[in-house]
Amino acid sequence: MNTAVQRLPWGAASAFTGSTHRRYMLVWLIAGIYCTVSGATRIVLALKALAASQIAGSELATILLTGTAYDLVACLYLCAPLVMYLLLVPERLYQRRAHRIAVWIMFAFAVYGLTYLGAVEYFFFDEFNSRFNFVAVEYLIYPHEVFVNIWQSYPVAKALIASGIVTALLLWLLRPRIARALTAHSRFSRRVKPAAWLLAALAVVHLGVDINTGRANRNRVADEIAANGIYSFFNAAVNNHLDYTQFYLHVGEAEAAVRVRRLVAQPHTTFLADARNPLARHVQYAGAPKPLHVVVLLQESLGAEFVGTYGDKRGLTPNLDRIARDSLVFTNTYATGTRTVRGMEAVAASFPPVPAESIVKRQHNEGMFNWSTVMSKNGYSPTFIYGGYGTFDNMNYYFGNNGYRVVDRTDMDQPGFSNIWGVSDEDLFRNAFRVFDEQHARGERIFSIVMTTSNHKPFTFPAGIEGVKPKGGGREAGIRYADYAIGRFIEQLKQKPYFDDTMVVIVADHGARVYGREDIPLPSYEIPFLVYSPKHVAPRRTDTLTSQIDVAPTVLGLLNISYDSVFFGRDVLADAADRHFALLNHNRDIALFRNGRLEGFGFRNTHTAKNYDPLTRGQSAAEPDQDGMKDAASIYQLAYKLYANRDYRLH
Repeated sequence: MNTAVQRLPWGAASAFTGSTHRRYMLVWLIAGIYCTVSGATRIVLALKALAASQIAGSELATILLTGTAYDLVACLYLCAPLVMYLLLVPERLYQRRAHRIAVWIMFAFAVYGLTYLGAVEYFFFDEFNSRFNFVAVEYLIYPHEVFVNIWQSYPVAKALIASGIVTALLLWLLRPRIARALTAHSRFSRRVKPAAWLLAALAVVHLGVDINTGRANRNRVADEIAANGIYSFFNAAVNNHLDYTQFYLHVGEAEAAVRVRRLVAQPHTTFLADARNPLARHVQYAGAPKPLHVVVLLQESLGAEFVGTYGDKRGLTPNLDRIARDSLVFTNTYATGTRTVRGMEAVAASFPPVPAESIVKRQHNEGMFNWSTVMSKNGYSPTFIYGGYGTFDNMNYYFGNNGYRVVDRTDMDQPGFSNIWGVSDEDLFRNAFRVFDEQHARGERIFSIVMTTSNHKPFTFPAGIEGVKPKGGGREAGIRYADYAIGRFIEQLKQKPYFDDTMVVIVADHGARVYGREDIPLPSYEIPFLVYSPKHVAPRRTDTLTSQIDVAPTVLGLLNISYDSVFFGRDVLADAADRHFALLNHNRDIALFRNGRLEGFGFRNTHTAKNYDPLTRGQSAAEPDQDGMKDAASIYQLAYKLYANRDYRLH
């Protein structure tokens, strides 16, 4: 960052400040306001992170210096449109009263937006522990749900009022300078030089600076605070649909296929000859299959950190803990990402979290091999049941075009309670039972993925539930309500004629949020995964490393169903524990976790290797391992290729 910034043609400053270029004073005012707001936001975030021990005091100087450089770079991009406008607008038009009024109004809106941006960045960082990233880009696709959620979850009205007051004060203080800028006379020939300086500076930073330039690669939180929100947002937007092999480490295609085949191979599998997909294999189990109904409760944001069975002492999940005593509990399970769509692609399709976008939201995701492919061939009628509007995150399209009958909020009768994200979990489960009862009456075999929404900001719930505040209870109230609804679901299921022949799979879509200094903070990815079927699955615990991509093949193993597969996941109960691995994604970073070692890949072909201590939950630098690095690269590379070529299928 510093090298690139030092190359900036600082002669541009004199070009902008000459008396004949007062028209460009508007540029300096906007730049000054933006840098002040951005710098103040960074200081607030740094102090909060320092108080939470997410960063060290020794890192502050680097954070602020790097951040200032990023702010200057963002300023160049931000001010370029204004500079070009001031360059090109004719003098005659510029001097008109109507034009001055219009510029005043636009200037006021710009100042208001920049001041309010500071509050937005604070709220976003508070929720995601990150600057604007792919999540921010994705959320703007669904403004209604997101903006209503923000309004209900944060003091937006207060922030808007405060921004208005600050804007009014700034405009009052700066009115003489603005007036002089709007009445300044200048010739086009004299305005060219400042614009040329800015374009030259912009070219330098565009070629010499990217999102990784200022990353110290020691503390993720410090790097995020040092980054610039606007710059990070547009970087995410531009790279939202990227070519994996162009931006990440990779190996030869043939080698990648060989390595991944070795990683997914198990004693009960045989690879299919001449298959287009190199992972195509037959999975064989001895004996007859168990044709049980299967209901997958995909639980919103239910991190293992909140669950008593996984070590929490707060008593937030008494129902889930009681269910776990009669379940097969996987105590070492990791989500693949930090978004619901990541959990969906992993659980439903056993697909790796290839950056930047989940396959649920990508184009050309129809007819992909997934859990429903196997279940349909074995006599099941798959459904996807969601408490919200399934147009969000492209859920309805993905599941509807991959073998599921979709049931979302539009198909549900009048709910007893709902918020912007969807109906309450109780209402969701009530409607799910309506679907299951109808299927059972028709003689259909039930396979359903049921996605909950209640455990999500703004954390609002039906009134009258002991220990759960209907509003304002925060994350813990969300966990308590989710647990209450799960308990009711199981009790109601016990009254159904199909209970004895039903297997309930409870797994989270992801953890609550990303905590930690590391690029991939592993504890944030720990989630519950348990299988409840008292008549068919004996209660026990297994500490085998398990990924969300292993959920489908492992449950199919418990059902004793033999099938052809191209899953990246494996039946974790079928072979030695030391062969297992977990795949993880956070924003633009991806990793392979195996045998206590984390092989991490970043944007622009970067690579890190870390050792993970499960006792301290800390990471330390590891010696390079070319074989481990190539294994990790092979998985993500092959997954991307199979998606891009529409080959994630058997034939």
